[in-house]
Amino acid sequence: MAIIVKEERCPQNHLCPAMRVCPVDAIHQAGYSAPTVDLAVCISCGKCVRACPMGAFQAVASLDPAS
Repeated sequence: MAIIVKEERCPQNHLCPAMRVCPVDAIHQAGYSAPTVDLAVCISCGKCVRACPMGAFQAVASLDPAS
């Protein structure tokens, strides 16, 4: 499982609340832009998915389009 950010769902006008709940600091944000997930650090716990009120964070089975 991987966590992705759907930029079109993020209002990009505030500090991302999901950054506070990530236990491994895998979520980064430049200013108020849409956050990014460092997949090399992310443990796919899903806390960010539950913390985002806009549903911008989504868990997907794989990042490989072939699967």
